[in-house]
Amino acid sequence: MWMTRVLSASLLMLGLAAAPAVADSSPSPSASGDSAAPAAAGTSFRTATEIEQGRTATANGSAGDYLYWSFPADSGQRPTVKATVKLPGTHAAETWQVDVYDGLRRRQSCQYGAQIRTAAAGAASVDLTCVLRTVRAWSEQWANDPLPGTYYVRLTVTELTTGDLGLPVDTELRVDSKDIGGAAAVDGSLAEPLVPGIAVRSEAQESQSESGDSSDSAVLSSIEPDDGWSSGWWSDRWVWTAIGGVLAALAGIGGYALTRGSGRPSRVPPGA
Repeated sequence: MWMTRVLSASLLMLGLAAAPAVADSSPSPSASGDSAAPAAAGTSFRTATEIEQGRTATANGSAGDYLYWSFPADSGQRPTVKATVKLPGTHAAETWQVDVYDGLRRRQSCQYGAQIRTAAAGAASVDLTCVLRTVRAWSEQWANDPLPGTYYVRLTVTELTTGDLGLPVDTELRVDSKDIGGAAAVDGSLAEPLVPGIAVRSEAQESQSESGDSSDSAVLSSIEPDDGWSSGWWSDRWVWTAIGGVLAALAGIGGYALTRGSGRPSRVPPGA
């Protein structure tokens, strides 16, 4: 009977701990129709338009332009970049491509998604998708793992006829992330996220920032996650580790009680 109660309590604890983890893995809420979303795109890494996750940014351009946006991504997130290009009524077949770069301007590969697509002649639009790998809190210097910080999106056409060069196009870009949680946790964290300017900020500029004078600051990015950059050491993996320790202790106590009970000598009735 007591073993049944112990197992029931353990399963209840397991369910309570698993509930927050499942809730955290849901996609971030959408914020479509937000008037604060940018309506223009940059033309280079340095002029990339900053956007927040969950908002749809729009931009007008011409076929052949390079369009750039930037967004923040924190450890444990798996960003999904979706781009839509609305084409003019009359055009030949053309191929569009979306690329994602990290804060060090290293091109990041897509786990899956249609990163390159060809629009047939006369097609009204073309949709592109890039699902990045999960952002890690720490990585080796030689690795190309995605790390917390600013990410850049570049959208451009790679193949088109000379007659279609310069035709007007309308673009939409949206970035959403799925929180992977402790499944992607690692033992380590960056000293600072890969935000433009942090690596080249001098000690003099640091003192100016502390004194309130930020006119010479080298930081180019002003967007960060709503709840700030994570420290990198906490994840729900700690919860699962604690639950595993509790279950192991209960199993040890139960095993000891069973072996102790079975090992007692049987009583011999008097006069036998």
